[in-house]
Amino acid sequence: MRAPLIIAVAQPLCLPCDVAANAATHAATVRSAGARVVVFPELSLTGYEFDAPAITVEDPRLVPLLEACVETRTLALAGAPVGGEEGTMRIAMLAIDATGARVAYRKMWLGGAEPDHFVPGLEPAVIEVDGWQLGLAICKDTGVPQHAADTAALGIDVYVAGVLEAAEDAAIVEERAKRVAADHRVWVAIASFAGSTGGGYDRAAGGSGIWSADGLVVAQAGPDVGAIARATLS
Repeated sequence: MRAPLIIAVAQPLCLPCDVAANAATHAATVRSAGARVVVFPELSLTGYEFDAPAITVEDPRLVPLLEACVETRTLALAGAPVGGEEGTMRIAMLAIDATGARVAYRKMWLGGAEPDHFVPGLEPAVIEVDGWQLGLAICKDTGVPQHAADTAALGIDVYVAGVLEAAEDAAIVEERAKRVAADHRVWVAIASFAGSTGGGYDRAAGGSGIWSADGLVVAQAGPDVGAIARATLS
């Protein structure tokens, strides 16, 4: 029998391109969340800034976040731009825990102006935490049914995403969460950016939440920067 999984979705303050400050804020969030897994929004370590340099998993600015994960036995899933082949860039989700930092997933479906700056990832990804299989997604991925289907086909218990939506599009987060839950009978955890960031997002939606496999909201944050929602999956 696997143990219940405590998961939190967070929407911390993010300063543009200030990885050191953002990693410190992520670390504080991890320490306060009281969760085995803490999910952060899309590009949470840099903000939605197309000119932000790539982050490597050896970046010393990630050390405070790594230390917090070690101390609390937490897996943090944070958003970052990462480098690829021949100088390309990808929007990624880093997995950070006691074993170190690694690139866990690269966004497959790009939106808006992203194709001018990034290349898409090539395949869905799943990570295992204490017997739970977590399928990973970033923003527009959640709006593409094929992405959820391909990820679910790998055998998942939870569909986990970091997203960024404008305040006027706040309803999209819940709409997509409920669709994924209904289509695939899995838990859904979405960390949604709050506050302001680049790309014209003067006011991001927030509203991070966790939905059961029945599509019912179990925990949900409001629009405010710094809010956290947490639930125990069993």
